[in-house]
Amino acid sequence: MENEAYLENVILELRRGVLVLAVMSQLQEEQYGYSLMKLLADQGLEIDQGTLYPLMRRLESQGLLESRWRVDESRPRRYYALSSEGKKALPRLKEEWQRLVAIIGKIL
Repeated sequence: MENEAYLENVILELRRGVLVLAVMSQLQEEQYGYSLMKLLADQGLEIDQGTLYPLMRRLESQGLLESRWRVDESRPRRYYALSSEGKKALPRLKEEWQRLVAIIGKIL
């Protein structure tokens, strides 16, 4: 049982880094939280809102995302998109991801 809990923690750590890249890659066009969760889930990556919203706030505080409120719909929604810094960072992150996948693929 203890090993199972440890394994779950390791899996969560692996996912955390991947989620940053996944979220940023989908925010090249403006999205609100639920639409982003659905977009990721439709592509096979489930993420709950308790993980997604703090992640987006952190990325925004780091200058990689920007957000704005829209009140032109039935209820106000906060929309997120890559900032200019995020647009510069994303290609570098993708490149690093590809490099790591190739290396880990060889190792495994």
